[in-house]
Amino acid sequence: MRLLNIIGAATSAGAYSPGQEQAPAAFRRHGLAEALASRGRTVRDRGDVASFRWRPDLSRPQAMNLEAVRQACELVASHVATAISAQEDVLVLGGDCTVELGTVAGANAAGARIGLVYIDFDADLNTPDTSDGALDWTGVAHLLDIPGCEPSLAGVSPARPMLMPQQVLYFAVENITPPEAAAIRDHAIEVISREEALSDIEMSAARAAEWAAHFDCALVPFDVDVLSFIDFPIAENVRRCDGLKLEQAAFVLKRLAALPQWRGLTITEVNPAHAPDESAAFARLNAMLADALG
Repeated sequence: MRLLNIIGAATSAGAYSPGQEQAPAAFRRHGLAEALASRGRTVRDRGDVASFRWRPDLSRPQAMNLEAVRQACELVASHVATAISAQEDVLVLGGDCTVELGTVAGANAAGARIGLVYIDFDADLNTPDTSDGALDWTGVAHLLDIPGCEPSLAGVSPARPMLMPQQVLYFAVENITPPEAAAIRDHAIEVISREEALSDIEMSAARAAEWAAHFDCALVPFDVDVLSFIDFPIAENVRRCDGLKLEQAAFVLKRLAALPQWRGLTITEVNPAHAPDESAAFARLNAMLADALG
């Protein structure tokens, strides 16, 4: 089993409000490394490589805190590239969704051919001109370098675009705006919808695993907004959506992480303040991650 690097990106720069920057510390405080070690994983914690608390940015209302987002992605990318080049795995603790750009950029720098299983309630395929100022709603658009993206963010990787559309699979996505739906259609991006995942999680997980197995490097961004907030309140967004149960998400992550091609998981949009009982919530979340990656 390869060494697992924990990389913290304690930033909410691309978010709608503060909160996610507190997640890496909460994961550690409640024993994530110990849970992983108890499942036989050898872990190296590289600490937090970026730190930024969200604030309004009136100078760039359509792409707020752009420079902080870009810097965090570059720092994450550097650590991910080092780990993957050394044949090690990564667990990146966000932070908001833009952190995944750093994970992908790092894997690209290491020369990996990436397949991205994007587990999220939202498609994140907006560009700044179709968004509302929060860059974490634009992450996939910047990965694909959709026209209208910020050049400095779409260019954090040595490869531009960072990914081609056939390298992305959406899993359990539901909230898709009309411009995003058009982009998914025009670029023929693979989609496993929320409805499909909820109706048959085993078949959906098998389909995602089969798709990911065609690549040299399978990366999984896991946005906890995909979870039912009533079932497991931990996400930044408090929508009462009929999302995945934690156990269903655990099943999918375990199936994907078991692939020989799996190299990294990025967990984002965790807001510790939204947990009614932080200790209990992170005990479940850390145990789930340890089971999936152990």
